[in-house]
Amino acid sequence: MKVLDFTPPVPKEDSVVVDEDILPYFYNYFHRHRQLQITLIIRGEGTLMAGNYSQLFRPGDIYILGANQPHIFKSDPTYFANTDKLNAHAIHIYFDQDRIPADFFNLPELESITSFLTTTQHGFQLPREYTSYVGKIITKLPAKSNLERLLTLLKLFDYFSKEVRGWKSLDSGVSSSYFPDGEGLRMNEVFQYTLEHFAENITLNKIAEIAHITPHAFCKYFKKHTRKTYNAFLNEIRIGEACKKIINSNHDGISTIAYSTGFNSATNFNRVFRKTTGMSPRDYMREYKSKANLHTN
Repeated sequence: MKVLDFTPPVPKEDSVVVDEDILPYFYNYFHRHRQLQITLIIRGEGTLMAGNYSQLFRPGDIYILGANQPHIFKSDPTYFANTDKLNAHAIHIYFDQDRIPADFFNLPELESITSFLTTTQHGFQLPREYTSYVGKIITKLPAKSNLERLLTLLKLFDYFSKEVRGWKSLDSGVSSSYFPDGEGLRMNEVFQYTLEHFAENITLNKIAEIAHITPHAFCKYFKKHTRKTYNAFLNEIRIGEACKKIINSNHDGISTIAYSTGFNSATNFNRVFRKTTGMSPRDYMREYKSKANLHTN
C-alpha cells in the first residue's frame, strides 16, 4: 500500500465540499488530498494518524487536517468484525483554497483568516470546550447550498482565528507536510502493521522486514522521518490503547491492561505510562473518574 491520493466523492469540484459518512467503519487507507479537511466524529472510535503523529479519536472530536497531509481514521478492530452495523458516522468538510482567487484572501477583512490558514499545514484538534458550538454548525452544513457552505466555512475560520485558544497540534516535529510517494508506501506499511499488531512482540527485525530494509537502516530511516525512535512510537500507540481501556473500563486491573497492550511487565508499563502521560495509570484512572463524575452531577 501507499499514501493514496484521494478525491472527495462529488460530481463537480466546488471550493467547499461536505461529505457525510455513515458506514460500518471509516475509510481504511492512509491517504491525502489537496483540500484542507475539517472532520467531526459523530460516532465511532479508533486511532487517528496524521503524518507521523497518532492519537485516539472518539465521538465529538473535531479535527483540521492540512492540505496534502497524509492521514487515516483507523477504526478499532471491533468495527471490522461487525460490518453489518453502521457504527462509523462523521461529517467531513473539504476546502480547496486554490479554487478561490488569491486576491480574495488579500482583502484586509480576511487578514485573520489568511493568517490562520497558513498555520494549518500539520493539522489541529479543536479543544473540547469549543466542540459543542462548532459541532452544531457542522451538522447543519450538509443541508446548505454551495454558497451558504462557503460563507459558513469563512465564518468558522474567522471564529477559529479569533476565539479559539489552546489548539492541539497534530505536528510531531517533521518539517515537510507530507511524505513523497516512495516514502509514503514504506511508512504506510509500518503504520498499518503497528496499528494491527501493537499488542504483540514486534521486534526490530520484524518491523524492518515490513519496511523492506535492514534493521540498522530502518532505525536511521524512522528517526529521520519522525524524529523519534520506533520503540517510542510503538509505546505511544500502546499507551493510547491503554488509556482507552481505562476510560471504557475494559480491563480487570492494571496488570491486565499492561499485558493486553504489548508490555512484558506491569513495572515497564507503569514507567512508560508515566513518561507518556505525566501520571501513573492509577492516577489517570482516578482523574478520569473524577472528571466523569463532575459531568454527570
